[in-house]
Amino acid sequence: MEIHNQFPLKKYNTFGIEAYAKRFVAVHTIDELRQVLNEHSNEKKFILGGGSNMLLTKDIDALVIHIDLKGKEIIKQDDDCVWVEAQAGENWHEFVLWTIAQDFGGLENMSLIPGNVGTTPVQNIGAYGTEIKDTFVSCQAMHIETQQMRVFTLEECTFGYRESIFKHQVKDQYIITSVVFRLTKRNHKINTSYGDIQAELAKNGITQPGLKDVSNAVIAIRQSKLPDPKVLGNSGSFFKNPIIPKSEFEKIHAKFPEMKFFTVSDTQVKVPAGWLIEQAGFKGKRFGDAGIHKNQALVLVNYGNATGQEILEVSKLIQQTIFDTFGIPIEAEVNVI
Repeated sequence: MEIHNQFPLKKYNTFGIEAYAKRFVAVHTIDELRQVLNEHSNEKKFILGGGSNMLLTKDIDALVIHIDLKGKEIIKQDDDCVWVEAQAGENWHEFVLWTIAQDFGGLENMSLIPGNVGTTPVQNIGAYGTEIKDTFVSCQAMHIETQQMRVFTLEECTFGYRESIFKHQVKDQYIITSVVFRLTKRNHKINTSYGDIQAELAKNGITQPGLKDVSNAVIAIRQSKLPDPKVLGNSGSFFKNPIIPKSEFEKIHAKFPEMKFFTVSDTQVKVPAGWLIEQAGFKGKRFGDAGIHKNQALVLVNYGNATGQEILEVSKLIQQTIFDTFGIPIEAEVNVI
């Protein structure tokens, strides 16, 4: 366990931004994590997972602790379900593929989401009709100040749309070290409710899809819309889909009757941010080396040498234009550092 000074972070963030950590250390065990936190208690710290949900706009003037805990195991099972614990440093997509290979159901719709297991509860990540909260049982986390371990249950995490307790009440207080998921062993609930998935399955002549079929469909859809971060720097969806009061939406919808929307409840409506951005003319637009992907307006990209600040300026321009055009505020899903 070596601490490096002025450490380059380009390979540690999926936007591929050139930035440096004042100091950097990778931890591979709980004991190493506890030791680093204990020995550097007075030092400013920055916790780094897979680097997939952040935009670095500057160097990090802190000790960057990269969580590289690996491993997964079945901790309990019955005839119908299995409880799997995955360590925080496990790559999310590789973990999803592993569960499918074991014929464990529940995560297949979230295939190919970038990042590591440990950060999935923070955002309550989701895709194509499923979210982490649907299979989440609990997670273990270490308190940064005391190094005490704590288990957070499903109820305690207070999951919402891209929300959790880790973004609010206990923000910057804990490091998630592992997550337990409850997955099905039989009678899988295959979710093909999204039209894109249905179309992809139909294209391949699949009428009775299994877990692998759904995963393959999701992978194909994501690959057709989203750039590979290894090829073109990005952080997936940059913005949240705005949820607005139904009464407000009805006024806006009267002006823009073609606007896409989803009913969330009797009082709330969700509007696809990608549709708003595309209608405002940003899809495929480029500002130097920063831009908006040609196939998916929700994705901001680094064409090579964009700085985080340049990408941030593009995101602010999009937000202001959407508000001026539609009267709808859109929030960044990505953490801006």
